[in-house]
Amino acid sequence: MGETQSRNLLRLFAAIELTEEARRAAVAHASRLRTMLPQGVKASWEREEKLHLTMKFFGNVAPERVGELSEALARAAAALQPFRLRLQETGVFPTPSRPSVLWLGLSDPSGELARLHARLEEECAALNFPREQKIFRPHVTLARIRTATQETRRLARQHLELAFDPVSFGVSEVVLMSSRLGPGGSVYAPLSRHTLEGEAGRMLSRS
Repeated sequence: MGETQSRNLLRLFAAIELTEEARRAAVAHASRLRTMLPQGVKASWEREEKLHLTMKFFGNVAPERVGELSEALARAAAALQPFRLRLQETGVFPTPSRPSVLWLGLSDPSGELARLHARLEEECAALNFPREQKIFRPHVTLARIRTATQETRRLARQHLELAFDPVSFGVSEVVLMSSRLGPGGSVYAPLSRHTLEGEAGRMLSRS
């Protein structure tokens, strides 16, 4: 692949955006953690506007494939009805003794999130986008830790032990996002939005 072609590629992922209430709760938790940070601890905290749930990461994609990828997301979304998620648990990847990511987990009481994820995998696999090999662990990334030290391990333990009041919120669409590296870090921009229609949505559209 030539250098010019490589520069033109778009870094894409499918996402569910958080509601304002859910973002505020996540930011409040992160703010409490940051007040506990020992001096010199290296952690990269996500900005409020970037908090989201990644449904599928596509990596670098040629611009001419955005249309067909958007159509795949639309087909997956059209098969499901809106549902609710619960932002509720604290977690660390890969382990508290080797922390690299601090996150908040999401519960899926209706099972619709898992079904949406499965539909996305099917539709995108049909376009030769590889299926995700890891188990889907729905989460919202709060911070990335560069180096595991005694201080960052303590931060991870504090994250796990700090009380987090669960927040329930509605999901009505899936978004195709681009990620572009800027001077202050990555910047996300929505390329297309796709409503969860379900049977009720399709009946309304025909009426």
